[in-house]
Amino acid sequence: MNIILLFVVYFFAGVLQDFLFTINLRFVAKDRVYLSVATSFLTVVVSMLALYNIVTQLDPANGVPAIIVYCLGVASGTYLAMKFKISSK
Repeated sequence: MNIILLFVVYFFAGVLQDFLFTINLRFVAKDRVYLSVATSFLTVVVSMLALYNIVTQLDPANGVPAIIVYCLGVASGTYLAMKFKISSK
């Protein structure tokens, strides 16, 4: 797979991971147990799959840039999740 395409995938994996994580924290704060459990599970699955792929599939020259791109996605995911509205019920 083209390295640029992989970087795009890592970026969006980071967005998804931290979007889910931040939403999870907000569900926990609102005592929404089942949604908290589901988002916690999905957060870990996304993050472990992304990091496993970065560590096992990339050569050392592309590993660090991929991690930086993934982290930029994580930061973007936090921003998006903070702007996302969650109902009080």
